[in-house]
Amino acid sequence: MNMIQELKKRKRLQILLLFFFVTGLTIWSAIGTNFSFYEVFSGFGLISNFVFLDLLPPDIAASGTLLEAILETLYMGFVGMVVGALIALVLSFLAASTTTPHPVVQVIVRAFTSIMRNIPGLIWALILVASYGIGVTVGTLSLILGSVGFLTRVFADTLEEIDTGKIEALHATGSSYFQILAQGVFPQFFPGFIAWSLYNLELNIRASTIIGMVGGGGIGFAIQKGIKLFQYKEVSMAIVLVLILILSTEFLTSKIRERII
Repeated sequence: MNMIQELKKRKRLQILLLFFFVTGLTIWSAIGTNFSFYEVFSGFGLISNFVFLDLLPPDIAASGTLLEAILETLYMGFVGMVVGALIALVLSFLAASTTTPHPVVQVIVRAFTSIMRNIPGLIWALILVASYGIGVTVGTLSLILGSVGFLTRVFADTLEEIDTGKIEALHATGSSYFQILAQGVFPQFFPGFIAWSLYNLELNIRASTIIGMVGGGGIGFAIQKGIKLFQYKEVSMAIVLVLILILSTEFLTSKIRERII
């Protein structure tokens, strides 16, 4: 009984120490950033005035001119997903321990795609704008690079979780590397491939809005232009269209996943 009480006491002490640590870290961070609740609450009036007087109601008449930008955003997200998924499909077979032809290849591919994954899409866009200028090409390339990094990781993890029993059986029958991939690996991998690709499409639609604001084209560029010209009601209409696009994409991709997987 004494030992149980001692363990409970030690656990309570650990929780208490963790609480003080997190509290102290939060206070230290707030001081370092000059965060002030007074400034937050005192700004509510200005925010309310901006939202209800300048931003609302949305300019419905602008929806016609914004439709092209919305379609560009959709095209960018879809192309980024398709091209990124195809490239990641090849790289993931090299990066997964269950399918890589050699451990050295696995390490190199994982390191390369890790770099791609950990550079934010916004940074890719800024780099590419300097090379290609402002436009949809920059946004699409940024999404492709981000998709390759993300999808290679999740595809490789999916490949490493498959049942290796069938693979070992194919090995025993003398099947070639590509026969093993086609008959033992890909049938198990396909549902994950579809699910992650569709999820990546959702991410791309969201990311393309931010990327567009730094010159990547699409609705993000239209929002940035509207802000610079103080056309806030047009900006709010663009935001409404973005929300509709994102929610529609999520609904459609979820239905596709239900039917295919």
